[in-house]
Amino acid sequence: MKLNYKLQGDGQPIVFLHGVFGSLDNLNMLAKDFVQYYQTVQVDLRNHGHSPWSDKMDYQMMAEDVAELCHDLKLKEIILIGHSMGGKVALQLSQLLADTIEKIVAIDIAPIKYHSSSNAIILRVLTYCLTNHITDKKQIMDLMKQAGINDAIILFLLKSFKNKRWLFNIQAINEQYGHICDWQTISPWSKPTLFIRGGNSAYITDDTYQAIFDQFPNAKIKVVEGAGHNVHAEKTQQVLQLLHNWLGD
Repeated sequence: MKLNYKLQGDGQPIVFLHGVFGSLDNLNMLAKDFVQYYQTVQVDLRNHGHSPWSDKMDYQMMAEDVAELCHDLKLKEIILIGHSMGGKVALQLSQLLADTIEKIVAIDIAPIKYHSSSNAIILRVLTYCLTNHITDKKQIMDLMKQAGINDAIILFLLKSFKNKRWLFNIQAINEQYGHICDWQTISPWSKPTLFIRGGNSAYITDDTYQAIFDQFPNAKIKVVEGAGHNVHAEKTQQVLQLLHNWLGD
């Protein structure tokens, strides 16, 4: 699948991979800093943004899409930075581009299967809106608030609501969500890998550390205190400092 992307700058490439319901702009607060020193590639994953839609999406497929893009762009010595679902795609890519990737950063995600998610409520509301052809933005916002979705998440979701249509594929994400929560243990990848943990998030916990080190034996785990799952948006400067220090800039 040919993915939509935004390419800027020169130098060693950093590929940015967003989370579920997102788009290539979601890690823009990081990319716009790194474009001063690196070539940045911001990607719309399948069923998101302006990339093609498909009724199938698992981590092997999503990683193959990104690998195809990296091949088309002739990228070498790649640094991958992914958040949540995009972090898992980055980790899966270690199996496809082992010699081409230099480093991986996974933001608030671990290489494990997740059994529950707050996104279930979001999917219920989005599916209701889709099924009932609700395209009025205020009505959508009201439904989300009634479901208990917080304002920050509502604003994030509505970034992908343009001209009375959603840029992400609600039906496919809903039907394939088990694959998004899932993870198949991979062969150990020994190159440098950084896991950034939101101190207030439950996505990376002490209990997940063994799975991280089993699959990524050269991993470092850094905690950003006071941050939730969207740690890069909540504590941007701390995350940037962490990244620059770890990358050796």
